[in-house]
Amino acid sequence: MPPVSRSRARTYDRLKSRAALRAEAGAIGAVVAGLDDASLDLPTRLGGWRVRELVVHLAGALDALPRFLAAPDDGGPTSTIGDWAAGTRAGAAAIEEDAFERAAAAGDPREVFAGAVDAALAVVDADHAPERRIVHRRGAMLLDDYLVTRLVETVVHADDLADALALDAFPHDRHALATTCRVLADALATKAPGGAVELRVPPFAVVQCVEGPRHTRGTPPNVVETMPLPWIRLATGRLTWADALDVAELTASGERSDLSSLLPVMT
Repeated sequence: MPPVSRSRARTYDRLKSRAALRAEAGAIGAVVAGLDDASLDLPTRLGGWRVRELVVHLAGALDALPRFLAAPDDGGPTSTIGDWAAGTRAGAAAIEEDAFERAAAAGDPREVFAGAVDAALAVVDADHAPERRIVHRRGAMLLDDYLVTRLVETVVHADDLADALALDAFPHDRHALATTCRVLADALATKAPGGAVELRVPPFAVVQCVEGPRHTRGTPPNVVETMPLPWIRLATGRLTWADALDVAELTASGERSDLSSLLPVMT
């Protein structure tokens, strides 16, 4: 897979995105439905969040589709998937506050999540025009692009849930996992544009980033390589660069290959 040029925006197939969101939400739903009350109070790696807050936040990420789609379109500029990714860190405190408020006000989180899945899939299954926009907290996006952000949210937080429950593995949808890796790799390339370092996340993503001499042929002098889930954890602050190197989930070669100062790219 050749490195993707960030001079053009990556595109995502709307039908594959919809199928992937249905599959990822279904996989999470199966886990959530099996939670007992004690499991809801287990801690997570997200600071003070319990599984309860995490499940309710996941519900909010999904029911945002019908809620925001119902909002009037103010005609403002259309933002991109990259804009959304870059803006998540600034909104982290508000997101956490919202998760705790929703969890405190919600009933059974398992029922809340099931209802959110039903509401989201009603949007996914509807026949919306390609130009249809959705107005969310930080602006407007094409609905199909916003669906991609929901894939990222569900994959990242499904991994949080698997960690909290000490699951050996989580059955991520392959396209959802690939999309998340690509969105996060592109976010890094946007944050640190250039061609000095090649980031490889086989089999899903290859991008060039960091200012310096651009590599064009042969083996790049600066290469970072990791697998999909470690990359997602690195890119979202769940895993540190040092810890990834320590447990051999990351290889970095070349004098410019240390990307630790550029991570995370979103939260």
